Amino acid sequence: MKFRTEIEPLATDLRIGYRNHILALGSCFASHMADRLAAAKFHVVKNPSGILFNPLSIAEAIRSYAAAQPVTRQELGFDGDLWYHFNFHGDFSAPTADEALQRMNRARQAGAEALRTADRVILTLGTAWVYEHDGHVVANCHRRPAAEFSRRRLTVDEVVACLTEIIEGPLAGKRTLLTVSPVRHLGDGLPGNAASKATLRLAAEILTERLPQVDYFPAFEILLDDLRDYRFYADDLVHPAQQAIAYLWERFAEALLDDEARRLLPEVEAIVAAAAHRPRNPRNEAHRAFCRRQLERIAALPGIDFQPESALFRQCIEINS
Repeated sequence: MKFRTEIEPLATDLRIGYRNHILALGSCFASHMADRLAAAKFHVVKNPSGILFNPLSIAEAIRSYAAAQPVTRQELGFDGDLWYHFNFHGDFSAPTADEALQRMNRARQAGAEALRTADRVILTLGTAWVYEHDGHVVANCHRRPAAEFSRRRLTVDEVVACLTEIIEGPLAGKRTLLTVSPVRHLGDGLPGNAASKATLRLAAEILTERLPQVDYFPAFEILLDDLRDYRFYADDLVHPAQQAIAYLWERFAEALLDDEARRLLPEVEAIVAAAAHRPRNPRNEAHRAFCRRQLERIAALPGIDFQPESALFRQCIEINS
């Protein structure tokens, strides 16, 4: 008997390996997979400007990285407490304009460098609902009064058009992986959330049909149709639980990592776990021998960046020698 419907393996020639450089942008799934990739020592940069929810803001972030123009003071707003920018997450806001500009321009430079070096791009679309301020879609409302914004849902054609422009422009020559975030936007109401996700999913389907460099990973379908149970959600019943994120990562890895990466991944994870280990007695010979073994394992994996782990193991040996 079968008690659940598993998603079929992704049929694609897209592969991600340790030689690739990845830029992950968008909603929470992009951040979760980027965190997993980073922990496994892949070259990955996630959301330099902060989490982005709607496709137009994702496209605008990519355009800003491609142009690499500095943020100016005229672009900032001030709410009496913090200086902010409608295209940046609140984490970049600051009590002074100079500090805000410094944070934002550092982020934009990081985004420009990540875009320049990336050959794999993950775009996670969170919602088709957008908020417009003075005729421009914003990435973050920064708790401004609702009366300042107009709210509407993007059409499928709008999503397809803006992402096509980006994929054929700044992302040209890069393989792009689209996903729809499984995070439920309950503020839109369940019917509004369903219409939003349907818009994004149909747009992703059209893009994969039209553009050979674009693939789709079914994160949305895995959580809603494969796992399909509230126990796989966090306490807020909106975000995926850690168990669900781990399962999504397993499916992502088996579908998209190349043969070498899948072969090396257990060893990489073991070294990272060894570095997190806290011995009962860090000064005994057994622990020094343990650290020497880890350095030997690292030496057997050239091309993977274990600098923090190597430094930790060497420090242990030097202190105790």
